[in-house]
Amino acid sequence: MRDLEVQSRASVTGDAKTSATLVAGTPAIGGSFTLVDAATGKPITDSMFRGKWMFVYFGFCNCPDICPEEMKKMTKALEMMDPKIAEQIQPIFITCDPHRDSIKNVQSYLKDFHPRFIGLTGTPEQIKQTCKKYRVFYSAPDFSEGKEDYLVDHSIFIYLMDPNGFFSNYYARIVPAEQVAKSVTEAVKKRQEKSK
Repeated sequence: MRDLEVQSRASVTGDAKTSATLVAGTPAIGGSFTLVDAATGKPITDSMFRGKWMFVYFGFCNCPDICPEEMKKMTKALEMMDPKIAEQIQPIFITCDPHRDSIKNVQSYLKDFHPRFIGLTGTPEQIKQTCKKYRVFYSAPDFSEGKEDYLVDHSIFIYLMDPNGFFSNYYARIVPAEQVAKSVTEAVKKRQEKSK
């Protein structure tokens, strides 16, 4: 993940030499998944988002600061976009704390953010496989110990996946909402131009 962080800084600072790595190749991020939609309690797969840009963040509902900040940043970025662009973007929250983040808890958590957020949870194995495909590191206590009061250490990236489900870009914590909105808008417009 260190390489991703370096690249994201390059996009902010305009370091042309480092930014060149952005076009050298596409990171192997993303892939198929089957999780549970917190709004319906039903299984949901990545293929059900085809045709939409997926705006994805991995976190946990009991996070005291960083997760809410990143979710608010995503919300602000969506609000800053032209509505015709924003409607093509599907914000998604995927928990990396399936032990505590039940359907009910995820539903309640998302009320503080953009109304179009979709919250996904699942079994520990489903979450593990999805995080692996997105290169998301996370670490929590051994659930067998019965602990409920703990923090989850995890990667802090917002991912943008294109309408075909392929990786398009990512945004580290240091990237402000204004730049995220601009970058996402450019990606959508660029794809629209290519499809003409």
